[in-house]
Amino acid sequence: MDDLLTHVRAVLAATPAHWRTLAEALAPALLNRPPAPGEWSAAQCLQHLLDAEREVFPVRVRCFLAGQDFPAFDPDAQGTVAGGPLDPRAAAAEFARRRADTLTLLAGLTPADLPRQARHSELGPVTLEELLHEWAAHDLMHTVQAERALMQPFILGCGPWRKYFAGHTVNAAG
Repeated sequence: MDDLLTHVRAVLAATPAHWRTLAEALAPALLNRPPAPGEWSAAQCLQHLLDAEREVFPVRVRCFLAGQDFPAFDPDAQGTVAGGPLDPRAAAAEFARRRADTLTLLAGLTPADLPRQARHSELGPVTLEELLHEWAAHDLMHTVQAERALMQPFILGCGPWRKYFAGHTVNAAG
């Protein structure tokens, strides 16, 4: 991909604005509604992105820059444990603040930094370029996952049009 840094920064800059719009426009009950048992709600996707912003991606970029290896991150064991409904507006605001700091960190990266290597405790040797690709994909994946969760009550209520959403219906885990 040409100009990876520009594309990654653009994706990462767009994500907080999208989440703030969702958190301000939609009812917390809808955002906290899991699409099926065992599946993440939109709010849980936002919480995971916030956890990753606190504990994963910026930390790893700093590790690459310092020539240090880093451990894996298990969101089920290390992420925020949901103790009830999340306040999506507060989480979106914190995510936006933290992401602004991260974008400042990323502004200092150059193409010469992309081949830097570190060792991931589970995956082995990885490059900063690979991490940046994964980070942008991670943001987009959890945004899509959240939007699928938000779609479910509307899909269930759309009657004969439901067949058009077959590829977007979340089935119960099992």
